[in-house]
Amino acid sequence: MIEGSAAIRVGDSGPRPVHLLFSEPVRPFGDDPTLDFIVRARGQWVSIETLVRTWDGDGLDAFLSSLAEDFRGWEGVRAWRSLERDLTLSAEHRPGGYVHLTWGVHDRPPSEGWHFETTTVHAAGEDMRNLAADFHAFLTSTVE
Repeated sequence: MIEGSAAIRVGDSGPRPVHLLFSEPVRPFGDDPTLDFIVRARGQWVSIETLVRTWDGDGLDAFLSSLAEDFRGWEGVRAWRSLERDLTLSAEHRPGGYVHLTWGVHDRPPSEGWHFETTTVHAAGEDMRNLAADFHAFLTSTVE
């Protein structure tokens, strides 16, 4: 989490760094489970932003927690997507104890004219547990 705000920054490594910023969680319909937030991808060659709509977070924090609990690894790819498929996430456990997360940011329906993907690398175990905890805190805090 970014200190003093409801935001998470993920990424910023490699020769052409790209980071994702998740911010401004809001419940647009009051007590309804709908939870929206903004995701921005920024880097030398990219600058995009979209609204992500979820049903109470769509279990993103639980998905990340399950990856952390399986720190010894798994076969194949595990996938998650938001309610309206504007944010997708796939995870692969790689040799050496690292998890590669491929984040997909997609244009909102009905146009769906573009999509962007970037991969972030995280140490299995504690690093993934921290990421899951950050997302849990983010998804349970909303801006009024």
